[in-house]
Parts: sequence; structure tokens; C-alpha cells
Amino acid sequence: MESANRLIEYRCLNCGTGYPVDPFPYTCKDCGQNLDAIFDYSRIGSLWTKADLAADPDRSIWRYLPLLPVQSPPEIRSIQVGGTPLVEAPQLTGDYDIKRLFIKDDTRNPSGSLKDRASEVGLQHAAELGHDILVAASTGNAAASLAALAAFYGKQAIILAPASAPIAKLTQILQYGAILCPVDGTYDDAFDLAGIVAEEYGWYSRSTGINPVLTEGKKTVALEIAEQLNWVVPDKIFVPVGDGCIISGVYKGFYDLKELGWIDRLPEIIAVQASGSAAVVNVLAGGGNLESVVADTVADSIAVDFPRDGLKALRAVRNTGGFGIAVTDDEILWAQKELSEKSGIFAEPAAAAAVAGFVKARHSNQVSDNDTVILLVTGSGLKDITAAQRMLAVPAAVKPEINAFRQFYSEIRKTGLGV
Repeated sequence: MESANRLIEYRCLNCGTGYPVDPFPYTCKDCGQNLDAIFDYSRIGSLWTKADLAADPDRSIWRYLPLLPVQSPPEIRSIQVGGTPLVEAPQLTGDYDIKRLFIKDDTRNPSGSLKDRASEVGLQHAAELGHDILVAASTGNAAASLAALAAFYGKQAIILAPASAPIAKLTQILQYGAILCPVDGTYDDAFDLAGIVAEEYGWYSRSTGINPVLTEGKKTVALEIAEQLNWVVPDKIFVPVGDGCIISGVYKGFYDLKELGWIDRLPEIIAVQASGSAAVVNVLAGGGNLESVVADTVADSIAVDFPRDGLKALRAVRNTGGFGIAVTDDEILWAQKELSEKSGIFAEPAAAAAVAGFVKARHSNQVSDNDTVILLVTGSGLKDITAAQRMLAVPAAVKPEINAFRQFYSEIRKTGLGV
């Protein structure tokens, strides 16, 4: 299916102005707001079926090509993006006494985060537009993602990240060979500068919240969840929210499937934010317009002053009957440990926020006993070891003698740790 026949236009979420696919528009020229990719679902549905999808041996995001805003997949795809597992979590299901609980484990993407979905589609889109250099602003994950996949495809990544980003993420960016420009400021400062840089040098912008193609890449996580559940829609999905692009993608994926007639309803989408960076949740709780906050949270990946995809994030929650919930840093770090101990999945703080939000919602009866729940775990805990260490203490070394171990183990048993 040719892209021109599948993708109708890009349309402003705010004022409704439509723009042709070529030349590619980043944002609305009339009001400056973000754009949606509008597909011809009738055409797609007439040429692509569930049976076609089931017969496709490709387990990456490219199995969903008819719903992606590019003409074709990359010629070489040996580094798999997507196809991450939907993990049943029986211990958590039992502990919180609900019908079913699943973890969508996107820590298993190549760079360790869901952001690879956006970077993969963005790189192919950039290639089709003739760009070999891509620039992005990021708190770390999107940057590491772009750096990793740009390395694979032989492209150049230019990264602007706050100098305060976790050292593991900055190291990851440099390890992949990207050009890293640390910014003495916040993520929002880096974002603004990246926009200026992209325009001045004519580079492709992979910055979240300004490029509608990125939402389309991230929506593949929703397409996978639906397919993995055999098209039975879950009741609730808890999504960590910073800029708002991931939750926007989750909504768009389920929306696409409903328009195709492959599912009969949308799940409730719950926006989880750190209480120190809760611009979206603030609006959901009190109404009004999105307003900037001064972000202060251990969850660096969702530490955002002003969510650039905030309107799409609000739509995702409101159009599905979901809600917003804010969690403290202590709740996030506790949930990070809880998830690791009960599922074997080590999430970074931003990803663990989804777990913290679920626990808080369950305790306040916002999740019912009969709900099927998805927790979207977006990034690996290995990206920010320092944060996890706040809840941990490495035991003192013992002498290599059996008596020393006996004493050590006796003390462990007394405290209840590790038993």
C-alpha cells in the first residue's frame, strides 16, 4: 500500500487545519499546535486484515506498516524494535486482588526503552525525506534511542540533553557515537534550543512533541498490546506521562484499531505523573489550560516543565474515560522496588511511576476487582542506577569463611531481608 493512499493528511489538533503529506509539516502554521496523522481507514481495512497480520513473520513494529506514516520499512531490520512481551504478573495480581494484571515490558527494546519505537519510524521518515542528520532534545531515553538506531542505520545523531541527566544515559548516548551537546539548563531549555538548531541547519527534528511521526511510532505499543490480548481490550492502561507523547501514542493506536473495526471499544487510559511535574494531571483535576510547572522529581524521563504534547495527552485521557493521578518520588521509588521483587522487571523511576499510579488507584478504589490492567513499563532501571540505590544498601563484605557466612545469614534472617 502506497503511503500517499494510506495517509491522507496531517491535521491540527487545536484548530483543525489540514496539511498535505508533502511538504512535511512539523506543527500547525496557523496556531502553532501539534498535528495528527490522518489515515484512510476504509482503504487500509479493504487491503489489510487480521489474518494478514497473523501470517506476517516479522515480529517488529514493521508488521504494522499499513498504519505507519512512511512508504516502506528500512531495507535492513536485523535490530528489532518492538515485539516486546506482555508479561503476566501473578504475584502483583494476587497482592492487589484484581482479575488480571499485565506488564508491557518495553525495557527489552534495543536501547532499553519504548522511545525506540519513535526513533525507528522517525529515522525511516527522515531517510525518505532525504535527511542523514537528525537532532533531538531529550532527558536521556529518546536521545539514547536515537543514538543507538542512528548508529545501526549509519546516520548522524545530534543530541541536546540537560547536563543533569543521569550519567548512565549520557554515557549510552556517547557510546553509540552520537554528538552530545550537554545543555546548562532544563529539558525545556534543551527542547527550545533543539528547535532553533534544527531550523538553522536544516536537520530532521526527532524532538518529542513537535514531530507528529513520533506519536505514530509510539502507538505501535498499543497495537501490540491489542494483538497480544487477541483483540480483547483491557479495562485500564496506566501510562507514565512527561511530554505526553507516549500516552498520545497509546490512545492513537487503540483509536486506529477501533476505526478499522478490529476492536469494539477503547480502554481507559490513566495518566500518571510525578507530583513534582504534574502539569497534565493538574488540568485533569482542576480544569483550565495547561500551565508550566517547575519540574522537580527523581523520575528524570518525565521531568517536564511544560508538556509539549499536552493537548494530545489530555485527549487520550478524556476520550477514554480515564483519569490522572500524581505520585510522589517516595511512591515511585517504592514501586520500582516492588515491581522488581514481584516480577523480575527492573524499571527506571519514570517507568515505575505507572506502577505507583496503579497501586495508588487501587487503594483508592479507582481500579475494581474485575479489571484487566496493563502497566506500561517504558524504560530500564539500568539507565539510572543512582536513583534505585536510594532504596538499597549493599551489605558489608564478609571474610571467606563459613562462620562469617553463618553470622551474615543469621543477621539477614533476623531482619527479614532476602527471605
